[in-house]
Amino acid sequence: MASNRNDPFGAFRYAVEIDQLVVGGFSEVSGLSFEAEVESFREGGYNGNERQLAGAIKAPARLVLKRGLGDALELWNWFRAVAGGRMQRRDLSVLLIDANRKELRRWKFTRACPVKWSGPELRAKGSEVSVESLEFVHEGLAP
Repeated sequence: MASNRNDPFGAFRYAVEIDQLVVGGFSEVSGLSFEAEVESFREGGYNGNERQLAGAIKAPARLVLKRGLGDALELWNWFRAVAGGRMQRRDLSVLLIDANRKELRRWKFTRACPVKWSGPELRAKGSEVSVESLEFVHEGLAP
């Protein structure tokens, strides 16, 4: 018996594009949160409650990408250029993909710029992978 299941998408297959070029693998992406500002007002002659309207959409201040530290230096060099006073803004997209590498969803952040780099915590006793974290500011989600 065939069924048309609509299972939710897995959160473990994704890619990050910068200027339409996929850059490395990331172990974690956070900051994919959006919220409409709500404006409340009282309507004359209606005393039951306040009316609420959705306003502008706001996003978290930063998009955070984490990945294993390796030889790929393009993001580190981008951050160093910004830290050195050469502001370089680029479009950055987070893609949710399926097992066949087909794009399921895309969140495109316009004019992103790295503003914080955090290196790995180094401990002689551990055997964890070295992880770097990059935080980006952006000018919003593209339609």
